[in-house]
Amino acid sequence: MYHNHTFKIFLAVLALLSGLASTSAFSPKSQQRLPGSLSVASDSIVSPEPASTSSSKAQWFSTDESSKLSTDQLKAQVLQLGAALDRGQAYNPTSGAYYSGTMLLAKKKIQELVARADPDINVPKTLEDIAGEWELVLTTVPHGIFRSSPFFLAIQEAFEFAEEGKAFGEPKANLFFKLHELQTCSWGASKVGRVAQRIDPETSYIYSEFDTSIFSLTVIPILGWFKLLPTFGGCVVTASKCEMQEGGKLAMTVDYTTSRRVPGLSGLGEWIWSVKVPVGAVWKLLPWNKGREANCSVLVKYVDGDFRIVEDIDGELFVYSRPVVPRDLGIVEEKKIVLAEETVVEE
Repeated sequence: MYHNHTFKIFLAVLALLSGLASTSAFSPKSQQRLPGSLSVASDSIVSPEPASTSSSKAQWFSTDESSKLSTDQLKAQVLQLGAALDRGQAYNPTSGAYYSGTMLLAKKKIQELVARADPDINVPKTLEDIAGEWELVLTTVPHGIFRSSPFFLAIQEAFEFAEEGKAFGEPKANLFFKLHELQTCSWGASKVGRVAQRIDPETSYIYSEFDTSIFSLTVIPILGWFKLLPTFGGCVVTASKCEMQEGGKLAMTVDYTTSRRVPGLSGLGEWIWSVKVPVGAVWKLLPWNKGREANCSVLVKYVDGDFRIVEDIDGELFVYSRPVVPRDLGIVEEKKIVLAEETVVEE
């Protein structure tokens, strides 16, 4: 009798908890709007009725034409495609044509979002309009999502000054990045993790960063069942001077490259985090650059509270969003140095 009574009480408590969960988890009152402009309407999630073709009721991941979707719904689709394509890494023309159709659709969705840009609102006029931290969620560029870094953008633009723009039937810049990817990513030797940028209007600097891990998975083929080599790596940071020009053109000049620790990932040693490579100074000394600075630029085609879309000189697109998990880059000391140098120049 005692066990029977206890079991009935347990069932009653379980039913009560289930009822509370069902009334609160999907209640419109529990849906909170996040900072920024991307919002999810609660009725589009819980409504059992078939979705209509209106922008407020259309399915978020419908295969209908983009013109029938709201801007928020279109942005959600871009985010989903970014996840499906591993930010663009899943499609690699060196490996094959698989996922090429998905990439074409992703590019079409991004272009549709760009087409909706209001020049007075969504095209930046100053660095303040794009200030803060941004994380890469999708790019259409082949051979490495790290190409969003001004360092690699400067390499891309440097090939424009070459006497011969092509080699082996393709642009030299693409060939360079293809070979770079093959050398660094073969056999899982290197993996690219988080890719992000932050713009500081106070110092007119853009800090581009990407996480890289070396020897993430190393094993004897077929026979191996344990990891051979330790994993190490960090966050590579390229600091560049930047200026917002007319028409949303973001002009950049690479200054230096350094690194930062990634929590949970071992580095080569404490000394590595304080090393600064003066890329900008070395760049001008290289004979093929003929004294030119490490300059590059992108066009900011669209920006709002959540998204930033830029286009490189080849027409490839990079989509950034505000990060859900922001990271402290630890650039306070660098910022002090830059501001001090500016004060000396003014005096």
